[in-house]
Amino acid sequence: MIKNKYTLNKLFLLASLFGGSVLFAQQVKVHGIVEDANGPIANATVNVKGTAINTTTDANGFYEVLVNPGNYNIVVTKVGEPTNEQTVTIIDEQEVDLDFFLNQTDLSEVVLIGSRSIGRTQLDSSTPVDVIDIKEVTKDVGQVSLNQILNYVAPSFSSNTQVISDGTDHIDPASLRGLGPDQVLVLINGKRRHTTSLININGSFGKGSVGTDLNAIPTSAIKRIEILRDGAAAQYGSDAIAGVINIVLDDSTDKVRANITYGGNLSRNAEDNFDGETFQANVNYGVKVGDKGGFVNLSGSYDKRQPFNRQKEFTGTIFSDYNRPDLYPNPTGVDITDAELQRRGETRGDYVSRIGQSKNEGGAIFLNSLFPVSDKTEIYAFGGLNYRLGESAAFRRQPAQLNQNVATIFPNGYMPLIETNNYDRSLAAGIRSEIGDWKVDFSNTYGNNTIDFGVKNTVNASMLDSSPTSFEAGGYRFTQNTTNLDFSRYFDDALAGINVAFGAEFRYENYKIVAGEESSYANYGKVRQIGVGTNGQPIYVPDFNGNINTLFAANGSAFAGGAQAFPGFLPANEVDASRHSVAAYLDTEFNFTKNWLVAAAVRYEDYSDFGSTLNGKLSTRYKLGNYVLRAAASTGFRAPSLHQMYFSATSSLFLDGSISNSGTFTNDSRAAKLLGILELNEEKSKSVSAGFTANWGKFKLSVDGYFIRIDDRIIYTGTFTGSNATNATTQDKEIYELLQQANATSARFFANAIDTETKGIDVVLTYQEKFGLGKLRADLSATFNKTNVVGDVHASDLLKGKEATYFDRSSRIYLESAVPRTKVNLSLNYSLDKWNVYLRNVYFGEVDGATNNLADAQTFGGKVITDLSFGYAVNKNISVTIGANNLLDVYPDKTNVGSLRGAGYFLYSRTGQQFGTGGRFAFARLALSL
Repeated sequence: MIKNKYTLNKLFLLASLFGGSVLFAQQVKVHGIVEDANGPIANATVNVKGTAINTTTDANGFYEVLVNPGNYNIVVTKVGEPTNEQTVTIIDEQEVDLDFFLNQTDLSEVVLIGSRSIGRTQLDSSTPVDVIDIKEVTKDVGQVSLNQILNYVAPSFSSNTQVISDGTDHIDPASLRGLGPDQVLVLINGKRRHTTSLININGSFGKGSVGTDLNAIPTSAIKRIEILRDGAAAQYGSDAIAGVINIVLDDSTDKVRANITYGGNLSRNAEDNFDGETFQANVNYGVKVGDKGGFVNLSGSYDKRQPFNRQKEFTGTIFSDYNRPDLYPNPTGVDITDAELQRRGETRGDYVSRIGQSKNEGGAIFLNSLFPVSDKTEIYAFGGLNYRLGESAAFRRQPAQLNQNVATIFPNGYMPLIETNNYDRSLAAGIRSEIGDWKVDFSNTYGNNTIDFGVKNTVNASMLDSSPTSFEAGGYRFTQNTTNLDFSRYFDDALAGINVAFGAEFRYENYKIVAGEESSYANYGKVRQIGVGTNGQPIYVPDFNGNINTLFAANGSAFAGGAQAFPGFLPANEVDASRHSVAAYLDTEFNFTKNWLVAAAVRYEDYSDFGSTLNGKLSTRYKLGNYVLRAAASTGFRAPSLHQMYFSATSSLFLDGSISNSGTFTNDSRAAKLLGILELNEEKSKSVSAGFTANWGKFKLSVDGYFIRIDDRIIYTGTFTGSNATNATTQDKEIYELLQQANATSARFFANAIDTETKGIDVVLTYQEKFGLGKLRADLSATFNKTNVVGDVHASDLLKGKEATYFDRSSRIYLESAVPRTKVNLSLNYSLDKWNVYLRNVYFGEVDGATNNLADAQTFGGKVITDLSFGYAVNKNISVTIGANNLLDVYPDKTNVGSLRGAGYFLYSRTGQQFGTGGRFAFARLALSL
């Protein structure tokens, strides 16, 4: 009956479609070696096209499949390699030896992020993706930290080292498409990376946000970085509003790679013409595990950078007549700086702060591993440890600041130093297998960041002569644990191929603030009245939160409490807050034809603290010969971080030229209720993008435009001060009292206050060609974007008349124009025999300085930064590179005299940054490969 109904060929096809579970003829082995110019390729996927038969190559590049007699197309794919397909005819009982040689292509062409189907090239994806080969980039450039490498390589990415920003001096805020550090999701090997425990509360881009510390990941551990420039919350969850950065760890084996880099600022503004020395040592080594593609890859790094200073002189009051009672027996606070400096033989340059790069030293160890346990099952694990000790300078306390100094300890004032002990640890482990035709991935990812603060070379002025000069100020803890279960299947017999993926996620988060030692936060000069004695005199008791001061400096101002520059966290600031979320998603891709792809995703998430959200995404791609048209639309969200919900502290604030202590209060505090500031909710986004790609052989082009609307965006408000004046409102009087208890003069909060719209366009053009006897690669990329606050500020009735404080002008600038809205990158790489020359020009567009004083508003013009390096391969194992970043020693425009400069502090803008203030950075690198 069967033979009458089907032909023999159809029987073979039917058998293969069902995975060969029913055999009508003796199966035959097809085997061979997959290799490229560097030798055998492990972990390449070998698929019998039109069937569910597939396997992967072992460590020696060997594969083997069983098929029935017939005609087949066998396809080999591997990330970083071109797809290779061969046709083979299988005759009964005759084994076939079929080898594949893959001609190497650019690693930057094949991407995995943005799709749960098989990897496809950048030009074929339905959304724009940048892929950066870290090994190639790091051999040519002077930057050694990941943030700075990406700042110069990826146009849509911005990040700069911060100045006088406490812990933020060591954890650089990063931006994608001009949005906030907390609006981009970071993955490692496709798994969610934890954020830092630090919240940015000082005068820097990303104020009020919590980002991911990319610099905690050593570059030696990274194979490539994929940057998805499109909203992807419906695929990956919270935070993926601007896009997703996926860091793929190195999986190489049987090769030792090591390098040492030394450099510094060889600049006209450098101290002694050379400062900010940087040293980095990296090593990577992998070993094979078994003969089925298993491996263990280990990486390590050691980094040390020295600080530098770009302040030339302090222009404010250094000495007042109170500092010389021997000469001025009846002082009134008159500035005697110039006369006193002349008497001492000193200059204003002897009393500067340290305005520039902070000091940092640390190391990291990272692991990436894979252990096949059968042909279809493998166990994987990756993670790392990172420790960095940072030292950042605060604003110098001058002798004239009597209430912040103890003259018997620091007669000439002092420069407080803030130490940051930054511990980062992570571990992900999982198992991948197959259940029938479904691929299954079960994993758990743990991450923790711990930061402890110390303050040295400072005083608690309220302790007078008994004050120590160093303090333990407390710190932060953040833990995240994410469990995922993912399923996916590709149906190649439906339409032109359908991929279906679905899964679930459970995430736990915990945030802690740890109080400092008592002397780091206490004001020993404060008391509180508890009654009146029988003699009619008030009865006082010591109270750090009291409203009466008893200790005063010679000028009548109350001595300040706590460690100056960085008061320790109070016991009242301590918090131990947790939450969890559950999520489920469905992600599908429909190839209606070989040219037309439509992808749709939906994701539901429920948070234990604020509720649930449902988001979706739809994207499409259509091929027209050498051209591809693509478009996407999505909704997204970002859950408020635990840090934003529970952080409270008092810290030093530099705003509009003045330094003060500002307190941050939680949204359930009495201060927040007085102002009508509501509990935090999620940010909600809508985004659309459209673009095209072209592949003209040697030339490749992609152009993508986008629009992102974010509603209820969370801001860090301006400063509310309150008042104790007799005619002040009851509201202002109570706020004033609360500020006194917090040793602060102003209050700030987190609030869903505004809506924003971001629009822009990204362009990427690459060209490769043999040029003379060598090879030339040219890359031209550019981004143009603009973010605007739209509509009215979301303020309660209790905030009427205070809207300009609630969302002040400087906060608007941080959101709209504190990072370049235009960035253009042109790089040329030419290799000839043992020589390599790398030339790069990056244009950083104009930025605005953040200030509330309209008279001090300033725009800093765009600049071009030129990098040049020369590489030479001594032999096949050793290479040397020398070069310079910012070869022409370009600096940003100088600030005008006013609030952006302060008392001579910031010759270059601290609030609107483009490329830093180090000047020319010269470097040398020795690389070893065995």
